[in-house]
Amino acid sequence: MKIQAAILDWAGTVVDHGSRAPMGAFVRAFAQFGVTISIADARGPMGMAKWDHIRAVGQTPSVAAAWHARHGRDFAEGDVDAIFQVFEPMNIAAARDHADIIPGTVEAMEVLRTRGIRIAGTTGYTRPIMDVLEPLAASAGYVPELTVCAGDLPAGRPTPLMMWYAMAKLGVWPAATVVKVDDTAPGIGEGRAAGTWTVGVTLTGNAVGLSAEELAAISPSERAKLHEQAAKELREADLVIDSIADLPQAISTIDARLAAGERPTPAPG
Repeated sequence: MKIQAAILDWAGTVVDHGSRAPMGAFVRAFAQFGVTISIADARGPMGMAKWDHIRAVGQTPSVAAAWHARHGRDFAEGDVDAIFQVFEPMNIAAARDHADIIPGTVEAMEVLRTRGIRIAGTTGYTRPIMDVLEPLAASAGYVPELTVCAGDLPAGRPTPLMMWYAMAKLGVWPAATVVKVDDTAPGIGEGRAAGTWTVGVTLTGNAVGLSAEELAAISPSERAKLHEQAAKELREADLVIDSIADLPQAISTIDARLAAGERPTPAPG
């Protein structure tokens, strides 16, 4: 038994080094409603469907207090809807500005395809955001067979529904022959809930938040420290790698573990 499919996240994993597009859009969207949120607030629930992400940010104690002070009432579901309506166009624009393919992505996908591994995606982005982002990625050489978006199904991450849908569309089973690759804890949770192998991406993702140029400018010791910090956030993954460029080797490692009779780490509960 070997890995048959890799299902990859988008922002911070294959595009948008540092996952900068959604972070800025969250900050600006809350500001439209008179509430200032920090970058840390915006990045905290990253990986979730964006409506759920907005709700999670609004329910954090500091943001909830700021909202009550500004509006004289508690943060509510209707506020999530209102902020989302402002956020989505902002994220579409930001995704267009941060559509850069992460170095090594196209080359890694070529290696996987030569091994017969199918490639698909799941994302916390909505379909309107991906309608802008997917053609830009395709023009740069990244074209998965399909992408499942937040809102396509009744629930997103960390539930397994998007993963199961992608696996069904690909016609790939059992789950132990699939690997989920993501830079966020909810994305890793999505893979574990689906019963697949999980690979966490550290240096290009949300936990580090640096552009390719910013990452290249720091010292090896600083890079190692950032990798360690990000790996702690992704500690539930079966393996962690620096970037998507390392995925072919990670899959070789997983294939060896499968051959030895090992299976993915089961989700708790």
